[in-house]
Amino acid sequence: MNQHDKFSAGRHQEQAGEAQAARAGVREFQTAEELLRHDAAQTAVPPEIVRRLSQSIAQSAPARRPWWRKLLG
Repeated sequence: MNQHDKFSAGRHQEQAGEAQAARAGVREFQTAEELLRHDAAQTAVPPEIVRRLSQSIAQSAPARRPWWRKLLG
């Protein structure tokens, strides 16, 4: 089997795998961040969690001034 035949057979298998993945609804992500963003878009947050998170944010202390701001005014 020569190089061209090997390449052709490998490419054919790759295309068959891609087609099968597309039919199965499989999605491939380049980075973990991409995966997390996709998952977040697909997941509904329960109202109780939203309420508790809002309360927690409202109770948090304001951000402290950096030391260099205090020094330089």
